[in-house]
Amino acid sequence: MIDSTTAIQMVNKKLIVPDQVTIPFITGDGIGPDVTDAMQSVVNAAIEKAYQFEKKIIWNEVFAGEKAFHQTGEWLPQETLNAFSEFVVGIKGPLTTPVGGGIRSLNVALRKDLDLYVCLRPVRYFQGINAPVTQPEKIDVTIFRENTEDVYSGIEFESDSQEAKMFLDWLQEQLPDSYHKIRFPQSVGLGIKPISKEGSQRLIQAAIEYAIRNKKPIVTLIHKGNIMKFTEGAFRMWGYDLAERDYKEFIYTARQFEHTRTHVGISEAKKEKEWALGNGMIWMNDVITDAAFQNLLLYPQDFSVIASSNLNGDYLSDALAAQVGGIGISPGANINYQTGIAVFEATHGTAPDIAGKNLANPSSLILSSVLMLQYLGWNDAAELITKALEKTINHGQLTQDLAQFVTGSSTLGTGEFAKAIINNF
Repeated sequence: MIDSTTAIQMVNKKLIVPDQVTIPFITGDGIGPDVTDAMQSVVNAAIEKAYQFEKKIIWNEVFAGEKAFHQTGEWLPQETLNAFSEFVVGIKGPLTTPVGGGIRSLNVALRKDLDLYVCLRPVRYFQGINAPVTQPEKIDVTIFRENTEDVYSGIEFESDSQEAKMFLDWLQEQLPDSYHKIRFPQSVGLGIKPISKEGSQRLIQAAIEYAIRNKKPIVTLIHKGNIMKFTEGAFRMWGYDLAERDYKEFIYTARQFEHTRTHVGISEAKKEKEWALGNGMIWMNDVITDAAFQNLLLYPQDFSVIASSNLNGDYLSDALAAQVGGIGISPGANINYQTGIAVFEATHGTAPDIAGKNLANPSSLILSSVLMLQYLGWNDAAELITKALEKTINHGQLTQDLAQFVTGSSTLGTGEFAKAIINNF
């Protein structure tokens, strides 16, 4: 039974958060226990300092991954999914995905079963970290990656399987022109890439509303629509349709600019754009994926909010995190803004070679807890952690993965790094 006094409620699309709130958490595999302990100590201390015992998180452990399998024989028990649904907001460490059968990916399963259609990945630079680009401080980008469709939907047919043969036979009979595009049908593995209007628009709507709420100047749709015209290209089209229909007072789009340029002239189009942006409207444009990788390296200041399909967002979020020092300092969240259900997570792997050795960097999970606190509306505690983490890193107090690249830095263990953050509140 749920203690209703500590459970979050979603009323009229707004979270109602009690002062004492139960948060289910998955410790995770490998370094999961190390980074989870560090995160919880920092969060507890920040809430205590910010609210003087008026607010509190009651941590409720639930299970997934290796720990769940050893205890229950299941990699992702239904009780865990129920807990995240019922308590609304949760957090998780990194999980091992079983090899050779079973669940395709535990992370994907969580996202799909709970319909967490937004993967939210803010990427910014922390002064004091050695980054591979010359001006990492120009990077302050929030990625909205669609989380439930695209090739991650899991519709695949193995080469030489009965399913592949059936599909190929149907294709040859019903759509022979498409069948003849397959170069080696006798040995081909097949996948289906679903991208829907509903799935695309709810993701893009979340990105637009985030930009409006946080006064971000640009929303960029990233796609490969020049090649995949009816999936990636449709994602782009549906994004512009949504913005021009429902957000006229907030958004001016590159498609509107192009329409004016074509029908009236470039001079009038420039005037129209200048007026719109001068009056505080957000500029929505689109960039083809390969160009986006190049432009994020060369001109990261030209991006603030990105909306992308699933696979593109996966590539982009990790590549962009590398530009500021790696996914070890990159937070992540999986959110359904309609139901309110959200699971915040470490974005890195389980690193079993350093598990239990007090060497792991807990920054990703700590920053994910900052996103969680902001989602709860506990912004004072979130700000305490962010500023303290900035100070800790800037003073050269780093875990091994970062300290090895920073001359004169101090190397701290996982627990010591958490204590340093608390001391810098």
